Amino acid sequence: MKKFTRIAATALTAVFATLASTAAYSADIFVIGGKPDDSFWSIVKRGAEDAGRVVEAQGGSVTWLGPQNYDNLGVDAAELIRQAISQGADAIVGPNWVPEAMDPAFEAVVAAGIPLIIYNAGGIGAADRLGAMNYIGSDDYKAGVAAGEYFAAQGEMNLVCINTLPGAANIEANCKGMTDGITAKGGTAETLPLPATSFGNSTAVAQAVKAYLLQHPEVTGIYTIGNVDANSAVNGVMQAGKIGQVKVGGLNMDESILRNIVDGKQLFAIDQQGYLQGYLAVSILNGYANYGLSVPTREILTGPGIVDVINVQATLEGMKQGTR
Repeated sequence: MKKFTRIAATALTAVFATLASTAAYSADIFVIGGKPDDSFWSIVKRGAEDAGRVVEAQGGSVTWLGPQNYDNLGVDAAELIRQAISQGADAIVGPNWVPEAMDPAFEAVVAAGIPLIIYNAGGIGAADRLGAMNYIGSDDYKAGVAAGEYFAAQGEMNLVCINTLPGAANIEANCKGMTDGITAKGGTAETLPLPATSFGNSTAVAQAVKAYLLQHPEVTGIYTIGNVDANSAVNGVMQAGKIGQVKVGGLNMDESILRNIVDGKQLFAIDQQGYLQGYLAVSILNGYANYGLSVPTREILTGPGIVDVINVQATLEGMKQGTR
């Protein structure tokens, strides 16, 4: 699958680069993404910027818009979508993090006749509901199911999902998927919701994990919804004196996560290939705006995949290039 997606990305680049010199139009594409210091979203942004080289060669532009924090995620993201409309976007890419807050803004995009792709969060259901061209990203629920099943395969049958972005539809789906995945294998799971201000707060997450483990000695597996939270969970396990007794898995990854997997501090990471999410979304919209090109497969999945001790070294090589 990963080999195929790399080939597909290379092919798209070749097609659009060949056509660049003959483009009759240019597209100003706006991409809604995460906050500037979010390591996962920096990879998505890298993908969008790499695809943007072709856009710029054709006289267009790619503009990245992200919130400064996640405290009021849905409302802030909706405002960024409206900002893109007001700034004359020819096409818009955005995640459907909080549907009740963001759907009206996305509906305004479609009503204005602006091509829209939903990526990263919301799934094909959001794309269908909002009238978007495609959904590009992982399936959030299936990612959680994969995590639950992986824990079960390793013999870890009592789990907790640490949710530091409660209310975000994609994160809720991840935790539900994990619960369903482990339950189907005969295990149990709970979700521990923490305030959104805890997301990326190492101290807050580590303390919450420590407290939870001391209160729930039956827990043998922790699932986190971001790479920073995974590092924090590892620290929480250490502080609780549960090294070797409680295993950590999580969504997304960075170099420290991969090193933790190599060192045995983390069991696995769920990979959704964020680089491809940004790259493919911008490339497809640019092709549509300039040439009327479209991809008939409306749900383009970039994950979920599992990174563990088996494939961690190859993944580290991709990280050195800034694409993983």
